[in-house]
Amino acid sequence: MKKLALICILFCVGHISAYAADMYVKVTNNTGYDIYHLYVSDVGSDEWGEDVLDIDVLETGQTVRINISGYSNPKFDVQAEDEEGDTYTIKNINVKKYDLVFTLDDVD
Repeated sequence: MKKLALICILFCVGHISAYAADMYVKVTNNTGYDIYHLYVSDVGSDEWGEDVLDIDVLETGQTVRINISGYSNPKFDVQAEDEEGDTYTIKNINVKKYDLVFTLDDVD
């Protein structure tokens, strides 16, 4: 019985991780301010994930490729934080279809 339970657990864990995909999105900063943090979460989540900005600063007018891993769904909410602590949020973006462009219209 214990072996059967262990086999089921290992199968489920392997099956779930098989659906997690590595994705990326190009992010352009057109806010007029430098961005220091970039957070990604599942659509509708109450909490933001870790900072995924791989560079220290995403300067205004600059574009960077951001790698996203461990998620199975390509739709995300994404939040950027600028040098003054202002946040910009784009919700329900499908990173397999669209790149992100933050502008002043996205300020929270």
